[in-house]
Amino acid sequence: MKIIKDTLDFSISEISAVTLGKFDGIHKGHQKLMRMILEKRKQGLKSVVFTFGQMPGTVLCGKGRTILTGAERRKHLEGLGIDYMVECPFVPEIIQMEPEAFVEKILVGQLHAKYIAVGPDFRFGHNRKGSVKLLKQLASVFGYEVEVFEKECLEDKVISSTYVRYMLQNGEMETVEKLLGYPYYVSGTVVHGHAIGRKLGIPTLNLIPDDEKMLPPNGVYLTKTVFGQEEHYGITNVGVKPTISGEELKGIETHLFDYEGDLYGREVTVVFYAFERPERRFESLEDLKKQLTEDVVWGKQHVLEKCL
Repeated sequence: MKIIKDTLDFSISEISAVTLGKFDGIHKGHQKLMRMILEKRKQGLKSVVFTFGQMPGTVLCGKGRTILTGAERRKHLEGLGIDYMVECPFVPEIIQMEPEAFVEKILVGQLHAKYIAVGPDFRFGHNRKGSVKLLKQLASVFGYEVEVFEKECLEDKVISSTYVRYMLQNGEMETVEKLLGYPYYVSGTVVHGHAIGRKLGIPTLNLIPDDEKMLPPNGVYLTKTVFGQEEHYGITNVGVKPTISGEELKGIETHLFDYEGDLYGREVTVVFYAFERPERRFESLEDLKKQLTEDVVWGKQHVLEKCL
C-alpha cells in the first residue's frame, strides 16, 4: 500500500475507486465501504482510502484519542489490501475549500476518481456544506459513479465509531469485537518495567501506549499477545500499578501463560478479549500476588472456554 500523508501535493496517475471518511476503528460499516472499492479492481480501478490525520493539538489537550492510532490504521488498511491511503492534513487550503472545488480538484483532479463509495451522512468541504446529494449532482459533470451504502447495525443499533468508543470506555470488549469485526488491540514496543512481577513469580512485559490511543478502563483483561509468528494468551493490566508505584502514566502490563522468553525492544500487539476486574491498590505485595494468581486461573479458564 502506498501512503500519502502530510501534503496536498499529490496525484494518483491511475483511475481509482475512492471512499472517504475519518475511519476511526475501521469498524464493520467502514469495512463495507472498503470491500466495495476493492471490488472495483476487477474493472481496473485502484482502491483509495481518503482520510485525515490527527487534528493538531487534540491529543495534547486530552481530546481526540482514537480506537486505532495512525500507525495501526495504516497497517490495518494495508492488511485489507488497499492500494493507496491518503491521510490529508488539516490545513487552511482544505478546511476552507468549497465542496465543489474539493470534488473538482481533489477527487477528480488528483485522485482520478471514477467510483466513490460513501455512507448516507457523509459531509465534506467548507463548513461541511457538501453532501451526498451534491456528490451525486456532480457525478454527471465529472464522469464518476457514486454509491451510497446504508449503515451496518448490531441488534438494530447503528454501528458507529461513537458507539465503539462508548463500549470501549465501559470495558465491554466482547461487544467492541462484534462492532469492529475484530478484537480491539494495542501495539507497541516492550519496555523495561519495575520487574516486580518477576520477583513475584509472575513475570510481565510492559508497553507504553501511544498518546493518541484510546484505552479501555483500568483493570485486568484476558488477552493474546502476538509477536512475529508467535502468539500467547495471558492476562493484561491496564492502568497505573497503584500497589507498586502510583504512577500517573497509563501502561499495559501483560503476563503470558507458559512463556519465558525475553521480549525487551520487540514490537508486539496485545489483543483484548474479556474484562475481569477493575484495577485496585493492595495492602501488600503478598496480597497482590494472591490476586494475580487468581487472575491467572481465571484467564486460563477463559482460554479453555474460548478454544472449545
